[in-house]
Amino acid sequence: MAGELTRLTPRDRLLLDLLDAHKTFTTEQIHTLAFTSLARTRIRLGQLHDREILDRFRHYQRPGSQSWRWTVGPIGAAILAAGRGATLPRPAAVRDATARLAMSPTLAHLVVTNGFFVALTGHARTHDGARLVRWWDEARCREAVGTVVRPDGHGVWVVGGRGVPFWLEADLGTETLSRVVGKLTGYAALPPARAYPVLFWLPSAARETNMHAHLARTGVPDGVSVATAAADHAADTGGPAGPVWRLVGDPGRVSLAELAPAGNGAPWDG
Repeated sequence: MAGELTRLTPRDRLLLDLLDAHKTFTTEQIHTLAFTSLARTRIRLGQLHDREILDRFRHYQRPGSQSWRWTVGPIGAAILAAGRGATLPRPAAVRDATARLAMSPTLAHLVVTNGFFVALTGHARTHDGARLVRWWDEARCREAVGTVVRPDGHGVWVVGGRGVPFWLEADLGTETLSRVVGKLTGYAALPPARAYPVLFWLPSAARETNMHAHLARTGVPDGVSVATAAADHAADTGGPAGPVWRLVGDPGRVSLAELAPAGNGAPWDG
């Protein structure tokens, strides 16, 4: 481990910190986060894997092959623990954690959730004045709001000095719409200081249309602001930062930055 400290670049350390916080990224997501070339991304990740800084896994897929999912390796975990002044983990324990992650029933949901924030980070890398100034995972959200509601993530998106704090609900289309929409009751119970807009990131435009029809029948709880976007539509329209968000009751679409209220943007504790 000590020998690796002289070989790790600032970008390597950034990647370790991000994986420590968010568990796993695909090769393409890491390219978006920190590299300019996909080929160079693959070369560097391979080097870090060979040195046990990182570990990786993927599942059987046909046709083609699934992108590697990357996580912290035994040496990387030791470096992180040393930086925190914690006991260095046994290599076997780190590999056990990777195996559990690889077989987790929530892995696909985690990859989609992380992909949302990765896309915003990538947009900020190429657009002056845009920043993702906060990115919380599900565990950090629980620390902030307890058991009232369980957001998949929380972020603060800033463009031109105007901040848009939001809660994220990443939907894979596997739950009934009534169950998905039912989560809004928990958001309505949050204190005013945490009453951020709730963004539903949906897998398809068809799912989004059905959700708006459902919300038109059931209504939205008082005090809750809801916007939706569909990943298949957003892929060709600037991603989650682009003009892809539809407010309930409004057929038009706005960018994420335009969800900020007038003035200096929504208040947040930043």
